[in-house]
Amino acid sequence: MSFSSMPVLDLSQARNAFTKPSFLDSLRRALLEVGFLYIENAGISDNLIEDVINQGRAFFDLPEEKKLEVQMKNAPSFLGYNKLGNEITASKTDWREQIDLSTPHALPTSSDPLYYNLLAPNQWPDPAFLPSFRATFESYIRQMSTLSTTFTSLIAEALHLPPTAFDRFFDADQQHKLKIIKYPDTATLPEGQRTQQQGVGPHKDSMLTSYLLQASHHRGLQAQNLAGEWIDCPPIPGTLVVAIGQGLEALTRGVCASTTHRVISPSAGEGPRFSIPFFQGVSYDATFESVDVPEATMKMKEEIVRKRGGERRDDVEFTFTKGMWAHLGEATLVNRVRSHPDVGERWYPEILGRLREAERKGVSGEEDGREKRRVNAGAGKGGGADDWRSLGDSIGIAV
Repeated sequence: MSFSSMPVLDLSQARNAFTKPSFLDSLRRALLEVGFLYIENAGISDNLIEDVINQGRAFFDLPEEKKLEVQMKNAPSFLGYNKLGNEITASKTDWREQIDLSTPHALPTSSDPLYYNLLAPNQWPDPAFLPSFRATFESYIRQMSTLSTTFTSLIAEALHLPPTAFDRFFDADQQHKLKIIKYPDTATLPEGQRTQQQGVGPHKDSMLTSYLLQASHHRGLQAQNLAGEWIDCPPIPGTLVVAIGQGLEALTRGVCASTTHRVISPSAGEGPRFSIPFFQGVSYDATFESVDVPEATMKMKEEIVRKRGGERRDDVEFTFTKGMWAHLGEATLVNRVRSHPDVGERWYPEILGRLREAERKGVSGEEDGREKRRVNAGAGKGGGADDWRSLGDSIGIAV
């Protein structure tokens, strides 16, 4: 049976010895059956949340030239500002503008693999215009980093694993990322594009878990259930939306399924929608090994798959399939080049060229349209593996 709404879990229950077992049961069901959930009482202060929302909105009020000072294509890290209509998902334009930030990291050395370019300093907006912006988001990223690590340990316990089961997949100075996003309403889109509704197209998050702060009252976020239906995820005050990423699906052999989701642009006259997702990272050097999920938990997942007829309808291909890449960093870098071709043209022309060649052959790894495919215990089956392995081989020396 497919989900028709998102569960809401009270994280404070996990901090109480008497209520923690019930919390873990609820979390286990959410992980195995949904892959998308709300959490409340996350432990982030209301004042900081308010500051994050206000500072995030203020960024988009900057003059265009100040935003372009920190545009993404300035550097090969994929950190920085991306202007409206400059990102692609599912082969279509996303009508949003955004700035990407991360935990602080030094520039990579010439001897590091190419995917270490993803580790770099942030591009911060001019403090003369936004004096509190950097301090606000550095504080929020620190607190969200702690929250995500705690939540991942709870995921491990929910799967009947030790709370430290995923620790070996993290770097000592693990990178985590954050986006601040503005989705304009359709009336403000460029002429000729005002019938477009793709705020961001159907996709799965990378890495382990993500935590979305819905920073305005607008609906628009939708998750795809196992029957292929789109389910609304409306804003609920005091909550964060948690999505399971492809990295966690890979590490748990499909027990925790990454859920496809999208954002529909606000209708004309509704004003812009704002959101601030935080993305928990995993070591780019991690290989596609998996944790030893207990047999009892695997059987629970298999029973869920059996009850739905062994089928999963999904608009997005699972791209972290073992055998396509040697390291998670390679898959992540290629996904970023696909989403941001302007950065690819400037910094990764060879990878972008091979991606476009693969797309012309019809093996993009993200087929347009709905795909009905048979799955084993919920694990995704990638298509065109030989071509994708060839792409990985072609960049393997540098990556």
